[in-house]
Amino acid sequence: MKTLVEIKQGLEGQIGQRLKLTANGGRRKTICRSGILTETYPSVFVVELDQEENAFERVSYSYADVLTETVELSFLDDETQVQSI
Repeated sequence: MKTLVEIKQGLEGQIGQRLKLTANGGRRKTICRSGILTETYPSVFVVELDQEENAFERVSYSYADVLTETVELSFLDDETQVQSI
């Protein structure tokens, strides 16, 4: 199990990378979005979403969301291999 600090450090090394995120929307609803990790802050990170798929430009989640697996992140590198955090 990763700590909040490890998750934050892992994300800081991935700024500018494309990712796919899967979020628990509650009541058995899952939200899938894709975009680019743009910023990390002390308690949250920001993902700029692909405009053709989403009505809004950016979303932010806390590192605790990743720790509790409310949000799952998969980074896509140049060979489109998935690397999960």
